[in-house]
Amino acid sequence: MIEALSLPWIAVLFLASALVIGVCGTVMTDLADRLADRTGLGEAIVGGLILGAATSLSGTVVSITSALDGQASLAFSNSIGGIAAQTAFLALADVAFRRANLEHAAAEATNIIQGIVLIFLLMLPLAALVTPEMSLFAVHPVSFLIPAVYLASLFVSRAVREEPMWTPVETEQTRTDSPDEEDEQTARKSTLRLFAEFAGLMAIMGVAGWVIAQTGSAIITQVGLSASLVGALMTAVATSLPELVTTLAAVRRGALQLAVGGIIGGNTFDTLFLTAADVSYRDGSLYHAANMQDYFWVVTSALMTATLLGSLVVRERHGPGGIGFDSLLLLIIYGGAIAIQIFAL
Repeated sequence: MIEALSLPWIAVLFLASALVIGVCGTVMTDLADRLADRTGLGEAIVGGLILGAATSLSGTVVSITSALDGQASLAFSNSIGGIAAQTAFLALADVAFRRANLEHAAAEATNIIQGIVLIFLLMLPLAALVTPEMSLFAVHPVSFLIPAVYLASLFVSRAVREEPMWTPVETEQTRTDSPDEEDEQTARKSTLRLFAEFAGLMAIMGVAGWVIAQTGSAIITQVGLSASLVGALMTAVATSLPELVTTLAAVRRGALQLAVGGIIGGNTFDTLFLTAADVSYRDGSLYHAANMQDYFWVVTSALMTATLLGSLVVRERHGPGGIGFDSLLLLIIYGGAIAIQIFAL
């Protein structure tokens, strides 16, 4: 039905859905911060698990819908392209946080272990690509391994938070994760109600994600752009808007671990899109149906994640232009990848 519309109307639907996702993401940041305090899980874990998964829901819908429609490249590049875009968002958050390098102030072991897990998960699609095509119940074995690794990482992250074997050195710029005082209106709401409001926003974002998937497919058909380009630079960025909004909102609130954890956790959760898409794709292995343009974003995402991990360990206080050198490098890698995708591939 959407493909029958004219291109201007398709663009309007695409942008309207992106706006809905952005607005919902703003509200969800506040709810996630409150839930982090009430449940005692902490900002890094809530950011990585609850907020990261919730803000990724619209992207999940895009990948599943695209795979069901036989758009393997769109499904794959939407997942991996979102990881690169969201990591670049941390550089923008660093610009907004002027007191010190964001990664210095938000240092926490939980975020580091999640980053290591993310690089491991990014290597699994490459492992599938360089091995013979195989399937179990029409699903590639890697698609079973990805969620298993993800679930195991949650237990490891919890253990690292509760009994860390090392902790970052605290400086005057370090912002520790401590509960915030709730306003009177929020205090009257039960934890169950906060979860219910959170779930309602997730549902709205899921619908918006479906619309973005349909409009993205229509743009591919009507304009003739490559599915990889639309997936990595249009649908992925649009469905990643919650991460940008929630990261900037968390920085303004001073919830720095929530900001960094939300990005890394959201990126880790985004690898589950591949499992969902492979299950939904009925024409063979998704990993072998994807093309080299799609895998280009796997390498880009891994490079950006390695850069982020390095910054969390080195903890540079200040860098060029008032931001960390790592943030500058993230923008260079992402900008260079876009240029290569558009002009060279």
